[in-house]
Amino acid sequence: MSNNKKHVLILGGSSDIGVEVVNFFLGRNWKVTAHYFKNKRKLAILQKYSNNLCLINFNFVSHNNFFTEKLIAKKFGRKYDAIISLVGYVDNKGFKNTNLDSILKSLIANTILPVLIEKMSIKRMLLRKWGRILNCSSIGVKYGGGQHTYNYSFSKHSLEFIPSDFKNWAKKNVLINNLRIGVTDTKLHKKIHNKNLKQRIKFLPIGRMASTKEVSKFIYELASEQNTFITGETLTIAGGE
Repeated sequence: MSNNKKHVLILGGSSDIGVEVVNFFLGRNWKVTAHYFKNKRKLAILQKYSNNLCLINFNFVSHNNFFTEKLIAKKFGRKYDAIISLVGYVDNKGFKNTNLDSILKSLIANTILPVLIEKMSIKRMLLRKWGRILNCSSIGVKYGGGQHTYNYSFSKHSLEFIPSDFKNWAKKNVLINNLRIGVTDTKLHKKIHNKNLKQRIKFLPIGRMASTKEVSKFIYELASEQNTFITGETLTIAGGE
C-alpha cells in the first residue's frame, strides 16, 4: 500500500450501505479499514480483490468493552484521515417498553464508542491539516423514532451532537458533519418488528426508497476530498420526507 493514500475508517462497514461505501472508496484509490461484527461475507469478497482493504471485527454492544478507551485505541488506532460511522444497532424497543439496559446498549453502540474512536484521530488530522468525520444518523430522529425504534433514534440523535471545537478544526481543514439517512433499500428494515414499508414509502414525496448506491455516493462526497467547505452541518438524504 502506498503511504500517500488517504485512509478511511468505516464503522458498520458490513451493513448494506457500509459495503457500498467501502466499495466506493476503494474504487477511488483510498486505503480502507472496515469494521464489522457478524457479517463478514461481502467484505471478504471485496478484500479478496483489493490489497487496500483491512477488516476489524468488534462487538460494539458488549458491556465488557464499554468506556474502555485503551482497548478501543489498541483495536482501531489513530491513523485515519476520514472516519464514517454507520453503526446501526436496533433493539426493537419503543418508548413504552424501553429500560436502562436497552438504552445503554443503544447509546454505547451507536453513539459513545464511535465518538471515542473519532476523538482519537482528531489530533493526527489537525497535525496533517486534513480530516473528515461523518456521523450517519436517521430520519427517525426528526419524528421521535418509530414504534419499535425509540432507542435507535435516541442514540442517533445523540450522535448528531457536534462539539463546539469544530470551529477551530475547520481552520485546519478538518470537517465534521451529520447525515440523516431516510428509507433506503437495505436489510435493516427487516430487523424492525411490524414495519410496513409500503405504507412508509407513501409518505415519501419522491415515491420510492433510496438505493444504497445513491446514499453511498452522497456519503463519499461529504467524507472525502470532494467536500472542501461543508462542516458543522446536519444534512438529510430522505427523498423529501
